Amino acid sequence: MFRIGFGFDVHKLEEGHALWLGGINIPSDKGAIGHSDADVLIHAICDALFGAANLGDIGIHFPDTEPGLKGIQSTLILKKTVQLIGEAGYMIGNIDTTISLQEPKISPYIEQMKKELSTLMGIDVNGISIKATTTERLGFEGRREGVSAYAIALIQKIAS
Repeated sequence: MFRIGFGFDVHKLEEGHALWLGGINIPSDKGAIGHSDADVLIHAICDALFGAANLGDIGIHFPDTEPGLKGIQSTLILKKTVQLIGEAGYMIGNIDTTISLQEPKISPYIEQMKKELSTLMGIDVNGISIKATTTERLGFEGRREGVSAYAIALIQKIAS
């Protein structure tokens, strides 16, 4: 049995913060802020995986009200998400994502992000698609006030 899940995340951008996307630090004068390291790409992937497995969302498993999670690396959240998906009897088929950010340009970092995510999720790098777009200077992404990411995950029931 195959299941599909969708995920979305958004974070505010501010000077003086790191910009983490797909588990790597992207050089930028502005970075995302949040309870964790604010990696919107990983957060969207986690929500897509949780949704596909009908396990709720990232906020249920990693609430931003939990002081012990303050500043947590999103790579750790993704590893735990993959573990929970496996415990529920599923394996990841593929992931398709889009990052919406006016600046900096993301395309030079896509292959590095795919390799990092491949390692974290234990899937082939060809099972991960990352696309980047701007909003042609429209909306909060276009004004460089925030960054968003969308993800779709296909999972498959593991034969028992």
